[in-house]
Amino acid sequence: MHPELKAHPQYFQKKVVRLSDNVYQAFGFAASNVYMIIGDDGLIIIDTSESTGAAEAILAEFRKITDLPVRTIIYTHSHRDHVSGATVFAEGAEPEILASSKFSEDSLIVATEHPRPTVAMQARTKRQFGIGLSYPDEIIGIGVGPGDRPLKGLGAGSLPPTRRIGEAGEHISPCGVELRLAMAPGETPDHMIVWYPDRKVLFCGDNYYRSFPNLYAIRGTVYRDFDAWADTLDSLLEFGADVLAPGHTKALIGADRIEEVLSDYRDAIRHVIDQSRNGMDAGLTIDELAHAVRLPSSLAEKPYLREFYGRVDWAVRAYFVGTMGWFDGNPTTLGSLAPSDEAERFIDLVGGVDAVVSAAEKARSASDFQWALLLVDRLIVSGQESECATKLKAEILREYAEEQINCTARHYYLTCSKELEQKKL
Repeated sequence: MHPELKAHPQYFQKKVVRLSDNVYQAFGFAASNVYMIIGDDGLIIIDTSESTGAAEAILAEFRKITDLPVRTIIYTHSHRDHVSGATVFAEGAEPEILASSKFSEDSLIVATEHPRPTVAMQARTKRQFGIGLSYPDEIIGIGVGPGDRPLKGLGAGSLPPTRRIGEAGEHISPCGVELRLAMAPGETPDHMIVWYPDRKVLFCGDNYYRSFPNLYAIRGTVYRDFDAWADTLDSLLEFGADVLAPGHTKALIGADRIEEVLSDYRDAIRHVIDQSRNGMDAGLTIDELAHAVRLPSSLAEKPYLREFYGRVDWAVRAYFVGTMGWFDGNPTTLGSLAPSDEAERFIDLVGGVDAVVSAAEKARSASDFQWALLLVDRLIVSGQESECATKLKAEILREYAEEQINCTARHYYLTCSKELEQKKL
């Protein structure tokens, strides 16, 4: 396991944290955070977790603090891990549920033109989050949340919004608490942040968390607007918050600290944008760009920009495709050989199956895992020695996973390794 991931269980220890006089964060109970604001005659809940099991555990902790009823639920955005405990917090009552006018009631994928997630996307989501992997040997964290968390009722407890907030935002005063709701597109176009001016607490949703941002999700997603996300970070800076309450990871305390972190976060996104644009203008292909663009060390080594969840090279690829489409400009890629045809020609060129197997084993022993995977894939696609190659690929994926700082890459490699092993059986 990557040494930086070993600290995740300690970082994500569950606790209820008092952020201000009447503001509490439930942290480490699930993939995402839940916030409670205590008002005059009731509670405001901001986001509701990923499962009914997690929501029940969080509500039990909140009930040690207050027995006031939940009057208002606010969704920062429609991703499943933020809306799936609403039935628990509603407690059989009828709280007002507020969300952006762009909120998608498909609570897994936001702003997609498809009416529901595809089977392929569901399978990739399972791999990305390591659902089914064992704790702590295989899954120790999900990058922005704990690996050891309840999955009972995963995605089961969402409720539709009862009122949607328009593009101009709105000032509201539930339970005597003055709040401002504002649109803040970033990880999703339906993001809405909550500003509590009396306490200078800013609930920013997933526009910030302690990792390089997930500008592209490997489960599959439509293009996330990098420029909009960077612009939103500028907007968040204008609030001058004393407490920044993110959708994942720990809250940030102190105006100077928040300004530093949000500025670095914005600069990291804009660096990827600028370097990708410059490379595209210089005629680099998508693969060349993905290997060329890196964050400067002044940003890359910041603990809140480590690639626990998002990855720079994935972001570069997403930016290229999102702005230019699949064609990389090289005329060779306007056409292609069928994968099986290319594999057979490659195997013949290098001297046959035994030569490819030998090269793959040599690469594996040297921890040159990417090259080893490319070699065994040609054997699998060609159908030559596929059983041997499938076994070898499963082993390489498991070893490659151990090198990853990025949790989603680690989970994907490990899950696919297990799938190949089961397929072989």
